[in-house]
Amino acid sequence: MSVLPLEDDIIVRLNLVLLFLVSIEPYLFYLNIILDLSAHELLLNSASILYALDMTGLMLILALFTHELAREEKGLVPKDLLVKYKRVRNILFISAALFAITVLPVFWTLKLGNQPIRFYFWFIPVVLSSIMRVLER
Repeated sequence: MSVLPLEDDIIVRLNLVLLFLVSIEPYLFYLNIILDLSAHELLLNSASILYALDMTGLMLILALFTHELAREEKGLVPKDLLVKYKRVRNILFISAALFAITVLPVFWTLKLGNQPIRFYFWFIPVVLSSIMRVLER
């Protein structure tokens, strides 16, 4: 945020939305952890959908911010870092897409063990970003 031009009204509004999404993420995550699937299936399904939408929004806004940084003509970051920022941007867009598709009902009805497959899909962005960090080194 320190490098992005804050005079841009869209960036300021997206930053406010990002702050809101960040503030509700721990609560939604907590609901997904404490709710028992067998006793609170409807509430857990709703909480997990809201969590997936929240994470989609977070990843999408971060990807848009990173896209602004990665635009060569803006000159916001040194040219030698542009490839890294573009790679991060792409991972954030992929992560947003992965969180977004888990909202679909099929990710709740298909189960792996006793848990809906939605919960397992949420680990893919973490694994993907970890792999990319290792490959950068």
